[in-house]
Amino acid sequence: MFIVISPLNPDPMYKQLTDQIKDAIAEGSLKAEDRLPSIREMARELQISEITVKRAYTDLESEGYILTRSGLGSFVAEINQEKWRQEKLAEIRGEIRKLLSIGKKFGITAPELIKIIRDMEE
Repeated sequence: MFIVISPLNPDPMYKQLTDQIKDAIAEGSLKAEDRLPSIREMARELQISEITVKRAYTDLESEGYILTRSGLGSFVAEINQEKWRQEKLAEIRGEIRKLLSIGKKFGITAPELIKIIRDMEE
């Protein structure tokens, strides 16, 4: 697993770790039942505190991304892809609302924003 924690990133280290693990699950590089490194192994590998890794793993478990089995370790949970997709769509809608609000303040219309998205997609 390739994870990079940057002190220059404004996000806390535990959030950088959770976000990158979620991304790996979404991309398919981490699949259901894959074992994650132990808290100690991950902390050593990333040169961060075990407390930071524990916080990330706890958050991932409470959100349903991983399961921890006592004595065995932490594993990627079976994720309902459609539910996850719907959650991401809701998140994206919220971000688009913010963009529309900012655009409105500066006279940027929705069709202009759509054009920007289409241009970026190419």
